Amino acid sequence: RRYVVPGFYGCDAKGEVRTFSRGGSDVSGAVAARAAHASLYENWTDVSGLLMADPRIVPNPRPMAEVTYAEIRELSYMGASVLHDEAMAPVREVGIPVNIRNTNEPEHPGTRIVAELSPEVIQSTQIAGVAGKSNFAMITIGKHLMNREVGFVYRLLGVLEHNDIPFEHCPSAIDSVSVVLESRWLEGRVDGLLDEIRRTLEPDELEYVPNIALIAIVGEEMARTPGIAAKVFSALATAGVNVRLINQGASELNIIVGVAPDDYAPALRAIYNAFIG
Repeated sequence: RRYVVPGFYGCDAKGEVRTFSRGGSDVSGAVAARAAHASLYENWTDVSGLLMADPRIVPNPRPMAEVTYAEIRELSYMGASVLHDEAMAPVREVGIPVNIRNTNEPEHPGTRIVAELSPEVIQSTQIAGVAGKSNFAMITIGKHLMNREVGFVYRLLGVLEHNDIPFEHCPSAIDSVSVVLESRWLEGRVDGLLDEIRRTLEPDELEYVPNIALIAIVGEEMARTPGIAAKVFSALATAGVNVRLINQGASELNIIVGVAPDDYAPALRAIYNAFIG
């Protein structure tokens, strides 16, 4: 028996037809694969798998033969646009591998998305890929002895919640904390948001940076490889790129740097060339 399932639209709880966000068919395919207890989810698109960088910025980037669920989630979120960033959850939970294939080049093996990398792939490169996107803003709050003020960050996030604004990253120092947000949430609201932060937190300093681009260096093996951060920042320094933001989670799955929009493309190329050449 064969089933045909709509990919980019469906009915909500009220029975009304709704379309999904761009790439929503990827999520539908993942849900169908899980429901069918499939041994493999093949996602057919118009490219031969995934690339380690955006070909519009890096000439002829290396293709990925294999990447993990966690790595592709990070890369998709940060702008690698072949696969929807929510498509991994349904298959990841039950361990169904994904194969990205090209309908125009069906003999090409494409990219496999798996739970764990093969030894051959681990030995071939230190990172999975580099991705990024622009249109972020950053708010930095400075206050002396902030670290001793119980609930300071909680109150800051409360201001964002009150204004129904999600945040992307929240790097901090002992007397300062920053929040990085998508610029679209702040259109026409910057002055009011900053005023509320001033009233709520009484900061010594408050800085708003309206335009910043984020670049993510992603790879599960980075946690076990010395010198990754040194290579990233050495490449950026050589390229003359000033880093406005550094963020890395405890899992060491990625390193995120923030740069001025004009530095975005040169920075991404410099990082890619440092690892791949």
